[in-house]
Amino acid sequence: MSNARTILGFDFGLKNIGVAVGQEITQTANPLTVIKARDGIPNWDEIKKLLDQWQPNLLVVGLPLNMDDSEQEMTAAARKFGNRLNGRFQIPVEWQDERLSTYEALEQLGIRNKLQANNRDDVDRISAQLILQSWLNQQ
Repeated sequence: MSNARTILGFDFGLKNIGVAVGQEITQTANPLTVIKARDGIPNWDEIKKLLDQWQPNLLVVGLPLNMDDSEQEMTAAARKFGNRLNGRFQIPVEWQDERLSTYEALEQLGIRNKLQANNRDDVDRISAQLILQSWLNQQ
């Protein structure tokens, strides 16, 4: 059944990568965890553990674009991350426009910026959830 896939969504960042899990059958995404990264290089062992645990059929990586659709430095970094995910684990990767995800995550938490968050990881996890949810909504 192709509509019963498990999907992991990623909100890529140079220091933190938010992760969410979603189910195609229920069309819902839930915040999962945050993986630490150093200059955009994630802890691959932690990612492998997540993949082993959830056995996703697909990975969705948020693509940060400028409002005029042009790419920026972070767009290239997110693409590199997604391509490495695909190369290392042989799981298909799709991209999702994530322009407003951090803003929406902050709004959901009722705060103005990441510095106000009691736990900044919450922002990254919820951003990943929003990226994955918008991907699911577009299917």
